[in-house]
Amino acid sequence: MSKVRAFAPATVANMGCGFDIMGMTLDGVGDVVSVEVKEGDGLRIENRTEVELPDDIEKNVITPAVRALMEAFGEKRQVDVTIERKISPGSGIGSSAASSAAAVYALNEALGRPFADERLVEFAMEGEKLISGGTPHADNVGPSLLGGVVLLRGYEPLDIVRLPVPDNFCCSVAHPAIMVSTRMAREVLPKDIPLRTAVKQWGNVAGLVAGLSLKDVNLVGRAMCDVVVEPYRKQFIPGFDALREKVLAAGALAFNISGAGPSVFTLSSDMDVAARVGEIMCEHFATEGVGSDIYVCKVSNVGARVLND
Repeated sequence: MSKVRAFAPATVANMGCGFDIMGMTLDGVGDVVSVEVKEGDGLRIENRTEVELPDDIEKNVITPAVRALMEAFGEKRQVDVTIERKISPGSGIGSSAASSAAAVYALNEALGRPFADERLVEFAMEGEKLISGGTPHADNVGPSLLGGVVLLRGYEPLDIVRLPVPDNFCCSVAHPAIMVSTRMAREVLPKDIPLRTAVKQWGNVAGLVAGLSLKDVNLVGRAMCDVVVEPYRKQFIPGFDALREKVLAAGALAFNISGAGPSVFTLSSDMDVAARVGEIMCEHFATEGVGSDIYVCKVSNVGARVLND
């Protein structure tokens, strides 16, 4: 019998041009989950937060992630999961990923660490598959488990690359009080894109990776330009284009949608600018009649971890 309490951080997926292949870890916000392993065979999930989650265990993203790990483990156990702290679903900062990541990380620890962290990403992806309607992706669960900036070079097989994080890599995230489901955000995307558009996006992805490798935040900022997904998803975010103008004028290096939205994020080269930009985003949504939560932090190099009581 073993019990482990773990934290998994929120994340910003896509990072502009890196749709489904890039993500970064936020500092200080995330999910807390405890997992208790006993003799027996079964899964129980208890939600002790004020966030409303599905009553049906089959609709909880933790379920397929835990089952995938236990199937690979090869021995039956009773697994009791308690959700103690939860990012609001539909926030655009990796709510479902943080749950799946925290659960598999804690479970792996409780079982004596039979799997490497990279393998845990594969298990947590099963939760993302459920929430997105059948498309497994790791741009949230990857950074939530591993920390830092993560590149998914390929999915068959899963090939994960951790990229260096510049010291002055500051992020401001605004989560407006509106909800955009991952499934809805995917349904508005085009099935095909023109070659000219694809080439432009490839250049941005290459520039983003180069900027991170060179620790050049100005290059990173120039490269965080999404010409494939953002034009379709920005309709869900009130005053998106006007807000972009405001934050760039205030010194932000880039402004994009976080994951599927409705959260938006900016990149800045110092915390003073990041804090000022956060205030601008809060004021913008207030004028649109929408409340918002603001997070201002550096990108964290630390992913999921055990919490010692």
